[in-house]
Amino acid sequence: MASLALFSTDDLSLPESLQEAVEHGEVFTRAWVVELILDLLGYTPDRDLCGLRLVEPACGGGAFLTVVASRISASCRVHRRPLTDAIDAVRAFDLLDRNVEQSRTLITRTLREEGWDTGGAARVATAWVRQGDYLLQADTDLQADYVVGNPPYIRLEDVPDDRMAAYRRACSTMGGRADIYIGFYEVALRSLNRGGQLGFICADRWMRNQYGRRLRRLVTERFSMDLALVMHDVDAFDDQVSAYPAITLISNKPQAAAVAADTNRSFRAPQARDFADWYLFGKPSATATPSYQAARMPHWFPEEDSWPAASPARLAVLEQLTERFRPLEDSETGTRVGIGIATGADKVFLTKARDLVEEERLLPMATVRDTTSGTIDWDGTHLVNPWSADGDLVDLDAYPRLASYFEKHGEVLRRRYVAVRQPRRWYKTIDKVDHRLTHRPKLLLPDMKSRIHPVLDQGRLYPHHNLYFIVSDVWDMRVLGGLLLSRVAEAFVEAYAVKMRGGTLRFQAQYLRKIRVPDPAEVGESDRAALAEAFDNRDVEAATEAALRVYGLVELPD
Repeated sequence: MASLALFSTDDLSLPESLQEAVEHGEVFTRAWVVELILDLLGYTPDRDLCGLRLVEPACGGGAFLTVVASRISASCRVHRRPLTDAIDAVRAFDLLDRNVEQSRTLITRTLREEGWDTGGAARVATAWVRQGDYLLQADTDLQADYVVGNPPYIRLEDVPDDRMAAYRRACSTMGGRADIYIGFYEVALRSLNRGGQLGFICADRWMRNQYGRRLRRLVTERFSMDLALVMHDVDAFDDQVSAYPAITLISNKPQAAAVAADTNRSFRAPQARDFADWYLFGKPSATATPSYQAARMPHWFPEEDSWPAASPARLAVLEQLTERFRPLEDSETGTRVGIGIATGADKVFLTKARDLVEEERLLPMATVRDTTSGTIDWDGTHLVNPWSADGDLVDLDAYPRLASYFEKHGEVLRRRYVAVRQPRRWYKTIDKVDHRLTHRPKLLLPDMKSRIHPVLDQGRLYPHHNLYFIVSDVWDMRVLGGLLLSRVAEAFVEAYAVKMRGGTLRFQAQYLRKIRVPDPAEVGESDRAALAEAFDNRDVEAATEAALRVYGLVELPD
């Protein structure tokens, strides 16, 4: 189903500021990039292109349409058709009159240079290019076998409120701070006929950012992600842009084999032709050249929350491990990932004074500082604990010293958001204490670190909120710690996590849950011993060597 024409777009604002933003957002794609996309899609003159429908959602100055016109012209010659048979072969849209006229002129000129008469060329050009808003067109205008293009880059702030509201009604994936191009993906995907294909060159941030989540869900549920060709440093446009572009090919069919590829600045037309040959016909399953590297995988990554970023060879390994092994967090092994307690006022709730309140209201707490060496070096910090063992707030009348201490800091505690919302529970911490956690052996991982850093607490401490924890009913914590210390486990986090300035990684729960691990019962005794020993010795190389054996890998690609 394509987008709905909810009402006449004549009713919507198209102020001069938006026209300027559209013009500013136009990035003209180089012809060899267009040729590459069409080649990868199999949109070639040997096919009867008059019998297919190609849609260009935002044609701008006609960069795609010029190449498309040339291919349709050649197809007409091959299949002995008159040019006018191609009148319905293309539909292209643009908001601006100027772009519509420029595109029609370029198409007409291209077809005339191919030897077609002026009248026929002009009729075709007029039929192909229309002024309109692609995101708000009627379904019948959009149904397509191919949708190709370079969706515009327009800041949300430049789109009038009424038009943006119409976009959001038409495009359910445009949540939060979603850029306009998210809507172009959605409408294009919903317009594809069975087996139809989308080929865009566009910013690739939607594959990992929060605002792309709904679009990723749409793709993983209903389509086949065929190719992600990263082109961040490639001279792909007439103007310099900082949009981190990638070519993505997506098909309206069940997920099939997928290709991840990366390029560098030496990737140009000759290398593009070489890559297309490998993509369409080539073996082996992976290739690496001075200009690009690529790997073919059995499937694309099935989850919607984020797609990984890594070299194609490493992505292929991660996809293979994702397919073969279960997630780290697993109800069958009772393995759980969580985060420590947030208080909302650490200066009040954390203390090293042992006589501050009643002794039973002090809970030994692990902080990031305690984990620095790789073993727990507890500095004596306690949580001033307002929670009872059954999960309720304690009655302050039963703990006069605790009541006095909290009342002394009442002004600070009552200003917190959680206290404003629940004034009668003004002395609660943001999170509850789960007393079952304290005495369990657990692996603690600092939130921010350049390398993965699991540290074992044998069951003495409760984690602070900058620490994530892992507990398990089945795993030997030293064996699991060895696996997590390895570069294999780190590769999962590195591929999915947000990387901070200086290369610091975020080891948050959602990224730790991406790690795949073998069935603990299938890890041999010698490997268990090797992983445990590597963990005890903080020996990353030994842990990685043992992990490679356990995962059945020869090596971990860079």
